[in-house]
Amino acid sequence: MTDLCVTQVPIFRHLSRPHQEAVAERARPLHAADGEYLYHQGAADAPLIILHEGAVKLTRVSSEGRERVIALMEPGDFSGESSLLTGARPDHSAIAVGDAIACSFVHRDFTMLLAQHPGVGMAMLGELSRRLGDAQDSLEQVASRSVEARIADHLLGLEASADLRVELQLPKKDVASMLGTTPESFSRGVTRLTEKGLVELDGPRGFILLDVDGLIEATRA
Repeated sequence: MTDLCVTQVPIFRHLSRPHQEAVAERARPLHAADGEYLYHQGAADAPLIILHEGAVKLTRVSSEGRERVIALMEPGDFSGESSLLTGARPDHSAIAVGDAIACSFVHRDFTMLLAQHPGVGMAMLGELSRRLGDAQDSLEQVASRSVEARIADHLLGLEASADLRVELQLPKKDVASMLGTTPESFSRGVTRLTEKGLVELDGPRGFILLDVDGLIEATRA
């Protein structure tokens, strides 16, 4: 499994096969069931995790005790790099959504890996730069776009079946949190999209995209 994890993760793809095998020797397989923590917010020994299969949500609990979903990891994504690179404790938790399989690296092993393969560090910096850009875009969306527009954009970004059905990967309250809104505002936004004939509800998390062009237009609202 570690071999597959290394060969399919973008930050390791540029390495030669012998170097990928060397990386795989330092990777530790990690299996997590639905709801299981891969690491906790504030943990002293949080590893770097690179997701191979499944999904993992990253959540942050505020000083007031409110939990917010800040990101959803998909295969190929990594998290926990701040703890490895700076020694700081993570400001979020990583929780499996369904069964998840990942590779993990402890600080010592990954430091040695970076020394031997500087290209891995450069690839990671490139990915972190992309994330900063995405975070900036998200902040701008929350500040300038309606909840309805954010929901439409999120639905269009999900993988659709042949009949244009999509399914939320997380409960609606968590999706609302990711989109920077409340569950109540999220529900009202969904209602407006259904009333306009753009989507149809199909189960607890399912949506039928009735009018893709209309949804694209709604993202600009």
